Amino acid sequence: MKPAAQRKICIITGSRAEYGLLYPLIKKIDEDKELKLQLIATGMHLSPEFGLTYKAIENEFEIDKKIDINLSCEQEDIAKSMGIAQIKFAKALSRLKPDIIVILGDRYEIFAAAATATVLNIPIAHIHGGELTYGAIDDAFRHSITKMSHLHFTSTKEYRKRVIQLGENPKTVFYTGALGVENIKSLQLLSKKELEKKLGFKFGKKNIMITYHPQTISQLSPKEQIKKVLDALSCLNDVQLIFTKSNADFGGIEINTAIDKFVKSNDNTVVFTSLGQINYFSALKYVDCVVGNSSSGILEVPSFKIPTINIGDRQKGRIQAKSILNAKICSQSIQKALKLSYSESFRDKLNRIKNPYDRNFPSKQIIKTLKKVNLDKLIKKSFWDIPYEQI
Repeated sequence: MKPAAQRKICIITGSRAEYGLLYPLIKKIDEDKELKLQLIATGMHLSPEFGLTYKAIENEFEIDKKIDINLSCEQEDIAKSMGIAQIKFAKALSRLKPDIIVILGDRYEIFAAAATATVLNIPIAHIHGGELTYGAIDDAFRHSITKMSHLHFTSTKEYRKRVIQLGENPKTVFYTGALGVENIKSLQLLSKKELEKKLGFKFGKKNIMITYHPQTISQLSPKEQIKKVLDALSCLNDVQLIFTKSNADFGGIEINTAIDKFVKSNDNTVVFTSLGQINYFSALKYVDCVVGNSSSGILEVPSFKIPTINIGDRQKGRIQAKSILNAKICSQSIQKALKLSYSESFRDKLNRIKNPYDRNFPSKQIIKTLKKVNLDKLIKKSFWDIPYEQI
């Protein structure tokens, strides 16, 4: 008997953070005899300025196609990069002929991949739909990707409801929890001594991790935003500050330049273009809190039972654990949140806090669905109307 053909699952990744979240899923697909992994790396992975992180992927997996989109952090150039991405995705997907593509999140290069797959009639599975981020243009991309996608894997029940509200059939929308939380449970994290040796950095008595990305919908420029953050941190002479650099959104280069300048002038600081997932999660074991506006501060950091000081509106709209302290893009507001994060009364509550994104092994549920779903019936979608009496 002729063996059944492997189902080709094409995963597209454009950033270090996204790849880190997708890692358990990529690994399971690669090890499954019924599935064939196809991997496309694009966006920040191919940028020297953002660490050429595709090399970390190649340490473990074969990349089927690298798609350079002439990445830039200027608004006009980002729009041009999206056009270049569609042209190159069309060629790559036509050659690879995947049975389904898997994408995560809301970045513009992922939107370009989804638009291309839609034209080519390739089914799309989307992870982390239904979420809100009022302070960034990502919202429009995320919800548009939802409407182009055929399978949906959401990180909370509330987000599942929102995807259905967007007109998606409930039978195609699955509440799985967040892949990033699964990583925390399954990865072998480093000891403090191992991590210090790897990073060339010594933890102090107090330590803070900082990741700040541009708030792309704001009255303040990215340069003004990061100044407020750095002004607040400059008073912390007795604290070791670990910076990870901004992503490739508009204003990201300005933020990274300001961070580099700050680190050169302050001995209690260190900066990394990309820590990598194991180093990043390991570091979270030894820091007192996380400061910035990264989605990781909302989704994953609460699992480490430490506070997140979430700055501005970039993550506004996401469901939050009670370990998260929200601050305005204002030095005084950030300093006030920092003070509260170190208070005994607040820290006493941390061990009792639950992470709303925690669910057992989302990657297993996603794999199970990708294997059993009838792909022939996915492409032709109908709009799922909510009964009038529920509106």
